[in-house]
Amino acid sequence: MLKALLILMAVVLAIPAAPARAQTGAAPFDGDLQRLSEILGALHYLRGLCGAKEGQRWRNEMQALMEAETSAGDRRARIVASFNRGYRSFQQTYRTCTPAADVAIRRYLEEGSKISREITARYAN
Repeated sequence: MLKALLILMAVVLAIPAAPARAQTGAAPFDGDLQRLSEILGALHYLRGLCGAKEGQRWRNEMQALMEAETSAGDRRARIVASFNRGYRSFQQTYRTCTPAADVAIRRYLEEGSKISREITARYAN
């Protein structure tokens, strides 16, 4: 699981290498960014709930993603809404860490890593 976490971090940090776009236009990978944002929100909640001593790590990853991709406008609002949706969906469901929460964490780390790799492979310079 640590390996997947490190891969996700490395790939998220590589996203700023993508070419600059107009702030108002949609990028071809906006749907993937929204899903990645939702995953980061879920991880922010679940990792803290399950005792990972990461502090604001996933929120900080989200902040770095937003700074790299959007400065304002509808794109930013959609990405923020996705992060919040991911966080709140698990906040409403889980009050304690359970085996199901651990499974969700593992699956989200894997999915987030995959999305990050695909975005970077297709759109990085």
